[in-house]
Parts: sequence; C-alpha cells; structure tokens
Amino acid sequence: MKNNDIVIRPFATGADTQKLSLIWLEASLISHSFIGERRLLDQRALIEDKYLPNAETWVAQLNDQPAGFISLIDTFIGGIFVSPNRQGLGIGRQLIGHALNVKGELTLEVYTQNTQAMGFYKAQGFQEISRRQFDDEGYPFENARLRLMG
Repeated sequence: MKNNDIVIRPFATGADTQKLSLIWLEASLISHSFIGERRLLDQRALIEDKYLPNAETWVAQLNDQPAGFISLIDTFIGGIFVSPNRQGLGIGRQLIGHALNVKGELTLEVYTQNTQAMGFYKAQGFQEISRRQFDDEGYPFENARLRLMG
C-alpha cells in the first residue's frame, strides 16, 4: 500500500460517528485493556455524544472506509485511533502530520501503560513535558503529557 491510498478528510457527523466510535472501542480494548472492558463500553456513548461532535476531527479513509481518526481541541490531541486491522500502514503518522500542518504544534496525554502509543509518539518526535499519577476520572493510571513542535 502506498501512503497516497490514504485520504484525510473532515469528520461527517451522520456518516462517521458510529464508525469512528467503533474504531475507538476496538483500538481501546487492545491498547487500554488495563482500564477494563466495562468502563470502555460505558465511555463509547461519551465518544459519540460529546467528544466527536465537540472536537475538530479528521478522518483517515482507506478504500472509501474510515480507518482511523484524530480529534483536536485547539492544538491538543483529544484522541487518535487507528483500526487495529489497519495499524502499521502509516495512518497514525499521516494523521499526526496532517494535524501538525494545520496547527503548527501539538500536545497530548497518553497512558504510560500504553507502551505501544508511547513508542509511536516518541518516534514521531514528541517530547515528554510532564506526568500525572491519576487520569481525568481520578483512577490511578499514570498519564504523560507530550508536545510536538512543527
């Protein structure tokens, strides 16, 4: 597959919401398994009802189907997820590159237990700027804040 097979386009609420929340869930069940399936299933509604509609979301499309997405709140990456069966094709790298071109700099928070994501972000040039011991809901899952300058 060539990188030009991937098209990055704006989020389309009606057509994309359920497809992207499914990508989020499938990827999260693997990369965030330490959080627990029940909590992730509960969070899916928040993804559909709150996070996707209120963020600037870009969809990576492969063969006319969503394969991943990145959601931005100004320069903060609220989420970047690639369908598990499409990982390793350069989709995440292209989403980061697109967002960086649009915003000029990016920040994000990542669970440090998600070693695959930590490695991916470091390979993209992100630098760690801080850590916190608890996640947004007060659970004891360490988060690292990372930044990438354009």
